[in-house]
Amino acid sequence: MTERFTPTPADKFSFGLWTVGWQGRDPFGDATRRALDPVESVQRLAELGAYGVTFHDDDLIPFGSSDAEREAHIKRFRQALDATGLVVPMVTTNLFTHPVFKDGAFTANDRDVRRFALRKTLRNIDLAAELGAKTFVAWGGREGAESGAAKDVRLALERMKEAFDLFGAYVTEQGYDLRFAIEPKPNEPRGDILLPTVGHALAFIERLERPELYGVNPEVGHEQMAGLNFPHSIAQALWSGKLFHIDLNGQNGIKYDQDLRFGAGDLRAAFWLVDLLETAGWDGSRHFDFKPPRTEDFNGVWASAAGCMRNYLILKERAAAFRADPVVQEALRASRLDELALPTAADGVAALLADRSAYEDFDAEAAASRGMAFEQLDQLAMDHLLGVR
Repeated sequence: MTERFTPTPADKFSFGLWTVGWQGRDPFGDATRRALDPVESVQRLAELGAYGVTFHDDDLIPFGSSDAEREAHIKRFRQALDATGLVVPMVTTNLFTHPVFKDGAFTANDRDVRRFALRKTLRNIDLAAELGAKTFVAWGGREGAESGAAKDVRLALERMKEAFDLFGAYVTEQGYDLRFAIEPKPNEPRGDILLPTVGHALAFIERLERPELYGVNPEVGHEQMAGLNFPHSIAQALWSGKLFHIDLNGQNGIKYDQDLRFGAGDLRAAFWLVDLLETAGWDGSRHFDFKPPRTEDFNGVWASAAGCMRNYLILKERAAAFRADPVVQEALRASRLDELALPTAADGVAALLADRSAYEDFDAEAAASRGMAFEQLDQLAMDHLLGVR
């Protein structure tokens, strides 16, 4: 690994315990790796140059643990954090693995299941605040349905709103410095999941009682599973001031959620994503939510984790070179990107109506004949991505 692509905590790379700790179990095959001790994960990630580690409650504290067992797990984990210097920027709650959540958590038809889900989440919000996390991610993996009559979606959305409003009131009353990030996904494990895309989540947030506490946690593979352009979704989240967290991985088109290491899959989309995050000056964690393939032993697990960070740093360098290239800057002007930055009608509607050049004297045929020079610009990006400029 060359020196300039060696990660440091300043790069703000973080990993979920469930990523490097994935045992390789899938719907068609049993685990290919042993369970990984969270403390070992913390130690190895620190050695690789990571900045932070995140977790679901059940990643750290096995479901059904007693209070004493819970405290023992937390104590060991905190000691590992203190010893390595890793931080916990984000925490989330597992509301999808245990069979009790087979019909969802916040939107389960059974009221007692919904109340259990609220209590489980509130308990983990307390832990997130205790460990200094600033973001609480909510992925509603079971909040959905396979058949039309099984779920009244209007009522389900009302129950989801009720849950998030309750959490917002709780963190406000407790004085926690904690925000919520909704993680969209279109399907899998449910046939259809509620709030399937960034756009759906953004619209939902505006209906909450404290919308300022809520943003989104988009994931590369999730938006691409819906056939969407991930950098465009991130741009809208940034434009809305709602990019509270991000999950980086790789995906090959519209299929099952592959969770490849970052940079694998759609490399061009990864390039434009890194370019966007870096030029926007986004200061959040670069969080990796991937699964080391079940073909790998633990050497492969750590190689995969290192590859996520290395690929981001390579793309960051390539994107910076692209933006700094004088030929690219001229190509951007030829494509009239500088004009897009100008307001269209800052002079107001009266001036617009009085401006004959805007309509009466506008030569539509001449404007239509102007080339946009996008192909040259795109090839320059490709040259930089491939390292030939």
